[in-house]
Amino acid sequence: MTATDERELPGPATGGRRPLEGLVVVGLEQAVAAPIATRHLADMGARVVKVENPRGGDFARHYDGALNGMAAHFVWCNRGKESVTLNWTDPRGAEVLERLLSRADILIQNLGPGAASRRGVAAEQACARHPRLIAVDISGYGEGGPLSHKRAYDLLVQSEGGSCAVTGEPGRPAKAGIPLVDLATGMYALSSVLAALHARSATGRGSAIAVSLFDVVAEWMGYPLNYTQGTGVEQEPAGVGSPAVAPYGAYLTADGQTVVLGTTNDREWQRLARQVLDRPDLADDPAFAGNADRVRERAQLDEVIAAWAKGVTLDRAQQILDDAELGNARLNGVQDVLDHPHLAARDRWHEIDTPTGPTRALLPPPIAAEWAPPMGAVPALGAHTDSVLAELGYAPEEITALRRDRVV
Repeated sequence: MTATDERELPGPATGGRRPLEGLVVVGLEQAVAAPIATRHLADMGARVVKVENPRGGDFARHYDGALNGMAAHFVWCNRGKESVTLNWTDPRGAEVLERLLSRADILIQNLGPGAASRRGVAAEQACARHPRLIAVDISGYGEGGPLSHKRAYDLLVQSEGGSCAVTGEPGRPAKAGIPLVDLATGMYALSSVLAALHARSATGRGSAIAVSLFDVVAEWMGYPLNYTQGTGVEQEPAGVGSPAVAPYGAYLTADGQTVVLGTTNDREWQRLARQVLDRPDLADDPAFAGNADRVRERAQLDEVIAAWAKGVTLDRAQQILDDAELGNARLNGVQDVLDHPHLAARDRWHEIDTPTGPTRALLPPPIAAEWAPPMGAVPALGAHTDSVLAELGYAPEEITALRRDRVV
């Protein structure tokens, strides 16, 4: 390959055709939102080149050393990628990046506010130079608003967007335990890329796409926003439950476990009251006839269900609820999920390589008979720099000079 070749950056050979095989993704990414989107593109067969700062790389590499000395977040979000270290604030580094973009199909970036625009790699700028490119800007608050300049992390945007206020217990707001807004934003980026690829197949042109964490959390707040807009009432959070539905919650059992159960319609409430609780009087009481009635009388119903649960073991409670065709679950901890027999029985765990040795990782959720995810290795920082530079047309002595001057 020469420096003037375009659209030719083949990936390593793989067995079996995967949906995005042959596509090249460039990730100017850090933390979770962009990396989880590009990891899913890698799971679908795309070649993902992760561009990292030579001075430490993606800061998520250093959150902890929980998994064989590697950061748990980083291993989760970055398998199956190639890592290239590049100081693209240096003109020579910028030229390397431009060569890479000229051969790429997709660019996803979630740099700090204004950083991509200052360097000419914001989505609209990159697409103007490379019309077939699909480019996605992931930001905290989007452009044109009073918060656009602010840094945005998952906790901050959950707080600003109201999701903390509807999580937790009354008077005790809480952040969702997983980085919910980061993940949701990554999935919107992913779905937008797939839509843009479909459009490009018809038009031959790429797309400049913008997704902000704040817009995502506002969208996912649809139910509480509509409820308050319509009633003027801000519902209290309901812990392991829902302010929208009752009965629906977590209850201690006789053996010290917790059963989670719920009803989502009037028919299920009737089965719960008659078959499980043996309380036909509650089933016939008009005070509990509709869901809105039961929400209003939540405390009374919780007392009745809690008393029933205390009289049975978890296994017995779940058997009774299953027999009544009512939804139920065990309240599990993290180790319980690691050891979950349902994951084991369905072969959901797969071994992947990391720079510090093999580890287990879950297969991605989509299951397709025609293709399997490659489940590639987690890259060491800069592990693919030399090979990618060579593909981009750089001679060995040029690579040596870039390394000497700390451009890579």
